[in-house]
Amino acid sequence: MRRMWSLVQILSASWAVLLASPDAAAQIVEESIDPYTFQPEKDSVVVDATTVDVAQILDDLGPVAQSWYQHVMTLSNPFFEGRAPGSEGMDRAADYVEFWFQREGLEPAFGDDSFRQNFSIPGGRPQITRSAMKIDGVGLEVGRDFTVLSNSGSGTIAAPLAFVGYAIDEGPDGYTSFTEESDDLSGRVALMFRYEPLDEEGRSRFTSRRFSQHSAMAEKMAAVEKRGASGVVLVNPPGALFAQDGLEDGPSGRFGEPLDIPVVQVTPTVAARILASIDPGGRTLEEWRSVADEGGHGMVSIGDGGSDVVLETGIDNGMRQTANIGGILPGRGELADEWIVIGAHYDHVGFGGFGAMPGNRGRLHPGADDNASGTAALIELVPILRAMYDDDGDRPLRSVLLIAFTAEESGLIGSRYYVEHPTLPAGGVNLMLNLDMIGRLRSDTLAVGGFDSADGLFDLVRPELEKSGLRVVADGNPRGASDHASFYGAGIPVLFFFTGTHDVYHQPGDLGWTVNPRGAAKVIDLVGAVAWKAVSEPDRLVFGTGDRRAEGGEQTKPDPGRSSNDRGYAAVRLGIRPGMSGGSGFGVAVESVSDGTSASEGGIQAGDVIVAWGGEDLLDVMDMVTRLREHQPGDVVPMVILRDGKEIELNIVMKASERANPN
Repeated sequence: MRRMWSLVQILSASWAVLLASPDAAAQIVEESIDPYTFQPEKDSVVVDATTVDVAQILDDLGPVAQSWYQHVMTLSNPFFEGRAPGSEGMDRAADYVEFWFQREGLEPAFGDDSFRQNFSIPGGRPQITRSAMKIDGVGLEVGRDFTVLSNSGSGTIAAPLAFVGYAIDEGPDGYTSFTEESDDLSGRVALMFRYEPLDEEGRSRFTSRRFSQHSAMAEKMAAVEKRGASGVVLVNPPGALFAQDGLEDGPSGRFGEPLDIPVVQVTPTVAARILASIDPGGRTLEEWRSVADEGGHGMVSIGDGGSDVVLETGIDNGMRQTANIGGILPGRGELADEWIVIGAHYDHVGFGGFGAMPGNRGRLHPGADDNASGTAALIELVPILRAMYDDDGDRPLRSVLLIAFTAEESGLIGSRYYVEHPTLPAGGVNLMLNLDMIGRLRSDTLAVGGFDSADGLFDLVRPELEKSGLRVVADGNPRGASDHASFYGAGIPVLFFFTGTHDVYHQPGDLGWTVNPRGAAKVIDLVGAVAWKAVSEPDRLVFGTGDRRAEGGEQTKPDPGRSSNDRGYAAVRLGIRPGMSGGSGFGVAVESVSDGTSASEGGIQAGDVIVAWGGEDLLDVMDMVTRLREHQPGDVVPMVILRDGKEIELNIVMKASERANPN
């Protein structure tokens, strides 16, 4: 009885959406919208859940609405765990999309007859699986004497020690830890100090702040790895004023990319003990620091003839495997080598570990509208387009790549990966159509953005908009923090279909029964018509300048600084598009900056790398997202950026963000 009562509750809530208002005449409104606040008014009709004929309603809605609704309900089921990249639920979702691409007869889009473009992304917490260290045959205690660092490789090494100071290739005023005569670390374990040269008070000799970019661990690790070190032993220099106390107590991105060699950190006490046992000169750790502070010492072999340092490490580095899922509908004739791409991201935010409101972390986020709705539409478009191809005789038609992107919520990673590793010929893509949150059509109002991304694109598809029966808000601007931005950035025309944001965006309440199958069928109908126009129109589109003025509206230009990582669900917005990495193992690279934002007004420029935020190291993009949520408009945040190899300190005044980002 309890299960039946719950079903009645669910259906009574959903039929108000299913029975939306009857078809209205089409209307096209040319204006620039804010996708973060675009939210059409509800016009649903409430029915009596105790008398409604569910089967009859679904039958009346038709096969596209029925099938689409089933896909959304399936993909938003808890079985798929909120579809966070790297999770088992995401793997199941990938299987699901691939199953339907195969079932509908698409050809594999990637090499070796695969529907998957596999790659790895960071984000999982590294896990240490094996750790042991010995000196003079005596084992050390992990957690007390030493720890395995998160950038360590897995392996066992027994080798003599070599001192490399701070392992800095090149610092101010000609400082270096190396000499050409002593660069070879092959067969040796490098003992290095953390941070950088210190003065008598224990402060950095390179900067007036705590430490400069020369202390970046990623660069120091790379310096010894390229010289052939078999392992690394890291220790904090004695007397450092701002040094971190103790051993690292968890995974950290500041040590850079994983190496192929064991990497451990030891306490100063253990380092002194190691040196006492193998250094014939009997120098103390403080004396070794004095050598390192002056630089120019090169590699100092201190283990020859003594006991080897034995390191044994095993680590799961936290990289997550994920995949874009793609299938091909081949074209024919003289247009077959030209393409359109239809895409939708199939990931979401899982249990709210990222991309969710702080109060919802740990709760399942089903992601029905965002973006099971677009993924379901992508699947539904396959038989629709295939039927169009089959019924059209021998007319030349472009080929279609239908692709479900992973990791959109993590920063457009899947679509950016595809653009950087394309399977289609350069310049061969005529148009990209993106479906992100098309599941909540209200008042028959749909936003379509990107018309200024190609000359004449609006005129090309206007007849299809007029025949749709929808109120279409046609926005020339190709902006938006969704996957079409990756293609637009590569010079490819785009259109973005979107039914608006809502109060459960990135919330646990984005459930399957809250979507509108009737409205989705109308959107799918329109997308199919636009796609057909794009594949059959003989003339190629010409990439636009993005400066067409909408009637009665303001000039619309692309906003290259809009970022899916600079989310509207924080109270403030920085206003940058981050790069794929900070370049130095930590920090956030800045690809572009939006005008009028906190970043632009504070002096951040494209090409900068933000390495410190509020006096602390900034590790990566997700660290930046977390920091953004901690601030309110008007907060002044001291940041340190790298520009042309120099550190610059900026005070950034945080400005209010727009409403929730619809991606």
